[in-house]
Amino acid sequence: MQARTALERSENPVRPLLKWAGGKTRLIPQYKPYFPNRGVVYYEPFAGGGAVFLYLASRGLVKKAFLNDLNTELVNLYTVVRDEPEELIERACAMRDYYLGLDGAGRAEFYYDTRQAYNRECPASPAARAAMTVFLNKTCYNGLYRVNSKGEFNVPAGRYKSPSIVEPENVRLFSALLRETEAEIGNDDFDDSVANAARGDFVYYDPPYRPISRTSHFTSYSANSFDDAEQERLAATFRKLAGRGVRQMLSNSDPKNNDPDDNFFDDLYEGFTIKRVKASRMINSRADKRGSVSELLITV
Repeated sequence: MQARTALERSENPVRPLLKWAGGKTRLIPQYKPYFPNRGVVYYEPFAGGGAVFLYLASRGLVKKAFLNDLNTELVNLYTVVRDEPEELIERACAMRDYYLGLDGAGRAEFYYDTRQAYNRECPASPAARAAMTVFLNKTCYNGLYRVNSKGEFNVPAGRYKSPSIVEPENVRLFSALLRETEAEIGNDDFDDSVANAARGDFVYYDPPYRPISRTSHFTSYSANSFDDAEQERLAATFRKLAGRGVRQMLSNSDPKNNDPDDNFFDDLYEGFTIKRVKASRMINSRADKRGSVSELLITV
């Protein structure tokens, strides 16, 4: 139990491998009262950065994990972390060391060359692509993961003096948790990914958030859009599983931040428990627009 031994030495030893828009690490203290208090079969249809999974699995609260995401590169990364952690570490460290040895112009050139190869799907090796995913995420502007309608990663280069691109021990701990929970990693539609959830299982949904303003349409983690029709379809899945006795928890934006009369989610999840928690909005081009906002936490 490598990961749990490490837990005895640190309060939070296993961290997400990527910077991820809407990551839940900072919100976990507010989520704790709604987490299971015993080992469960765990489903996460929108795996993202994996902060909730890492928290629960590190504390022995996940007996079996089903992690899913429509982002194929994210699925590839987690599969490689589970099955080939040392190969990933070797490749990512080599990219890190080469990058850090370059001057500013050289770093930008290496970044854009890597991004071009990534979008052309070269190389084909899963471990090589996983290393590129980590490298691009940690050296791109603002730590975004964004793709265009063609599915091409299009974030410009960031400017960092000494970015922490890969932490080998953290990769090993993450890998240990995936193997300990016998994690199955899927690339399916969210409804299909929870089709086998049964009474007593726990599902955490962290879908692409509904934009809270006309300028906040950051839902491009994959080439597929997640509009109000998808939000409604997700609510139907939530109700379906609630009828089976599946324990569920869902995060989303709170439209009342901008319009107190917008009852979209209050109506959609009527009959369930809706809490409002405070979150930091970090992704905005203007620093004065970053700050605390309300987010929804819906449970059954």
